[in-house]
Amino acid sequence: MFRLLPILFALLLAACQAPPPAVTVPPPQPGAPVILISVDGLRADYLRRGITPTISALAARGVTTAAMRPSFPSLTFPNHYTLVTGLRPDRHGIVNNNMDDPALGRFALSLRNAVEDGRWWADGEPVWVTAERAGLATATMFWPGSEAAIRGVRPGRWLPFDGKMSNRDRVAQLLAWLDASPRPRFLTLYFDTVDHGGHEFGPDSPEVNKAVAEVDARIADLLAGLKARGIDANIILVADHGMAPVSAERRILLDALIDPAAVRFVAGGALAAMDPMPGREAEVRAALLRPHPQMACHDKGDVPAALHYGRHRRVPALVCIAESGWMIWLSAPTPEQAAKPLGGMHGYDPAHPDMAASFVAAGPAFRSGVVLPPFDNVHVHPLLLRLLGLPPMQTDGDAAVLAPALR
Repeated sequence: MFRLLPILFALLLAACQAPPPAVTVPPPQPGAPVILISVDGLRADYLRRGITPTISALAARGVTTAAMRPSFPSLTFPNHYTLVTGLRPDRHGIVNNNMDDPALGRFALSLRNAVEDGRWWADGEPVWVTAERAGLATATMFWPGSEAAIRGVRPGRWLPFDGKMSNRDRVAQLLAWLDASPRPRFLTLYFDTVDHGGHEFGPDSPEVNKAVAEVDARIADLLAGLKARGIDANIILVADHGMAPVSAERRILLDALIDPAAVRFVAGGALAAMDPMPGREAEVRAALLRPHPQMACHDKGDVPAALHYGRHRRVPALVCIAESGWMIWLSAPTPEQAAKPLGGMHGYDPAHPDMAASFVAAGPAFRSGVVLPPFDNVHVHPLLLRLLGLPPMQTDGDAAVLAPALR
């Protein structure tokens, strides 16, 4: 026994000197994914038609508002970029769906070389660029701007726009991105069928109601997919603008007032934008800068202050704004153009009720049963930054406006 004591003592000493067993510390868990959904043209009152059980239930357990005001002009590309930059179009530079730039040339939704050129978008920083720089994974489904390298940064995952891709497949792709590693913290999803229905058939048509109900069903698919994966995401559903009824009888033709050759016509519709040709400035201004029924024309520096528009270099010299429901064109449409049905239009003054956009938010970060007063869409961006844990930025948005929505 005494002979064993030195051995036991040595073993005890060795045990005391050995390093403690390794302890596995789990890595910090990422925050809830933030999913920003755009239903293009989802006018605020569409959610009060009794055809959106999924979205309405989401609003009931989360946050909504009677109206989210778009920025002027209430068009698709300008407002989608406002939602993710917190800047009004006059600051982020996407001042219309159709634009000219002295250095870059022509921009239109159908011009792939322009849409994919990051220089058009570089006056603003979208949230996916901010997130990627902070090390957060992102994935974007067809959000305007996401097909370009903006300030040298792209979303981690993205697709070129494909209008033929079904809404069901868009949801399936977003869920597949959530299954990938690293799991995105910020994702966007885009539906355009409601907007198409509104343009073609008008906002009060059965076709629009059918499109709204179909998108509601796809939101249900998304929620079911998230539940199956055990993902409790923060979901923000928005629209870029509303929709006003229009008709062929409510057209303003500028060639009744000016010689079409006297201007370079950049864009038409709810608003018309043009530059007088050299040497013809006086006659064009004399014809347009006077009272007109259903239309008001302004020098770009004199656009009403409430619209926050007219300072950017891409805004043409003259801007004419139609009353809601009217459209401004340089001349009468061709027979081929006139044959295409047109029942709805947007782009008008954001204060008009027909332009009011939808807003619904729900998830672990949001309070339940909150109805916010109407607000401008520039305030969505600071909300996104806060949900992602990113520092505030100097934009046109104010984080305090949507703070009451949060737990």
